[in-house]
Amino acid sequence: MRTFDTILIGSGHNSLITAAYLARAGRSVLVLEKNDRPGGFLRTEELTLPGFKHDVFSAAHPLFLTGPAYADLGPLLEARGLRYINTDLPTGVSMEDGRTAVLPRAFEDFISEADKLAPGDGGELAKMFEGLQPYVNDVFSLFNVDLSRTDSLAVINRLMHNESGSGYSPFAASLFSTARNTVAPFKSPVLKAMIASWVTHLGRTPDEVGSGIWVPLTVMALMGGGMPIPEGGSEMLAKSLAQLVTDLGGVIRTNTIVDEILVKDGRAVGIRTKDGEKYHASHSVVASTTPDQLYLSLLKDTEIRPQIRTQAKNYRYGRGCVQINLALSEAPKWLDERFNRVGQPHLTDGLDGFTMAIAQGMADLLPEKPTFTVDCPTNLDPTRAPAGKAIMRIQVLEVPCRPRGDAAGKINVGDGTWTKDLAEMFTDRVLNVVSKHIPNIPRAILAKHVVTPKSIAQFNPNAGPGDPYGGAHDLSQSYLFRPLPGQPSHQTEIPNLFMLGAATWPGHGINGGSGYIVAQQLLSK
Repeated sequence: MRTFDTILIGSGHNSLITAAYLARAGRSVLVLEKNDRPGGFLRTEELTLPGFKHDVFSAAHPLFLTGPAYADLGPLLEARGLRYINTDLPTGVSMEDGRTAVLPRAFEDFISEADKLAPGDGGELAKMFEGLQPYVNDVFSLFNVDLSRTDSLAVINRLMHNESGSGYSPFAASLFSTARNTVAPFKSPVLKAMIASWVTHLGRTPDEVGSGIWVPLTVMALMGGGMPIPEGGSEMLAKSLAQLVTDLGGVIRTNTIVDEILVKDGRAVGIRTKDGEKYHASHSVVASTTPDQLYLSLLKDTEIRPQIRTQAKNYRYGRGCVQINLALSEAPKWLDERFNRVGQPHLTDGLDGFTMAIAQGMADLLPEKPTFTVDCPTNLDPTRAPAGKAIMRIQVLEVPCRPRGDAAGKINVGDGTWTKDLAEMFTDRVLNVVSKHIPNIPRAILAKHVVTPKSIAQFNPNAGPGDPYGGAHDLSQSYLFRPLPGQPSHQTEIPNLFMLGAATWPGHGINGGSGYIVAQQLLSK
């Protein structure tokens, strides 16, 4: 067996970040990936026509750009081709009745936009931020540490209690509020729809207990990080990370499926691939996986506490996602010209309609009127399409992984499998909504490609049945209950075996948080 200090299973951006830190510190690392190239959900391909470069899965990286991993590794990644392009208008909303709004990164501009929508809403917006201000530094510090550590628990205790020591803090109460409650003080339905809708990108819903705190946190993150996209496509982050790992002496093997983590005398000592190859780990093993895969598959022959095994069996996945990539003959013709600079706006008929679509999706029905974001990367990066042409991505986050019916009663879902015909019928419904917001759609469409929950599940086992967020993010499966209540950390039942990725804190998305956290833990050992 060839020996490495650390073996990493999976090559998503978090794994690559951990590998880069370890390799920079002089440790030998091996990264094993089942697909044809590293990166996980960082993938850019010519899905529709030659010259049109679409992001197959993830697109923008605002949380990564403001995180510690980019602060540490950014110059090294930029030297290997990574370049971010950003906008001063990260998001906005287009209502079906023609009303629009944008969210500027500048605080005063956002207050002014809110007051234009409804006099007084700017003041309410300022109050929302002021209410969070005493806690914001502590809150954001927790995104880069393991929540189960003693020092983290001290921060959590400080956040949850009043300074007097009597009773709980307003922040503690906000953890159990809903997004609808958080935006209730605003008079403008446009403003409500613009900022409350973003909780779905965190795996939550506007009326879900625990979603309320994420309204101001997400707005602050967007104002701080914008909506940055890598020039050339989202996969440029994976390419630069992989190049950094190999330049530092690390080894990355693709088309390799890990079948088992080898454990001896209570420690992880290596892995065995599906082809029967074995690799030895002298220090640690890191798995970018979900707890059900880890404890029920990779460690199926290892003695594990029954409690952990049971919790792994009960690990739940959330809703699915449909992404429609379009090759366009021309850029989208927005009625509000500001949207040519907006990163990812929502298209909706309001918060109530959005909530209805989510409720239908949660009932395993195709939404009658889907609500979604769109983004047009070529507005910022014209290299992503031939001259004069454009690309657009539509992301629908409220679809069931396996629909049992159609809320409108018009689409036959069959046995619930996302077939080509089902995807085509649902795409037509989505594009009909888009046409009410962007007049030259569908006329400008040259070609399209649809990513469904089925294709997401086939590409990445961390998505379970097609959940791109690696597991449900409701309150009972978040924070210290993630990945499992019996394992509220990145360290597993095996002392030198660690988990990272969407199933672990701080959760899904291109943020680099778990990769950074695990790297610091391993470097301290």
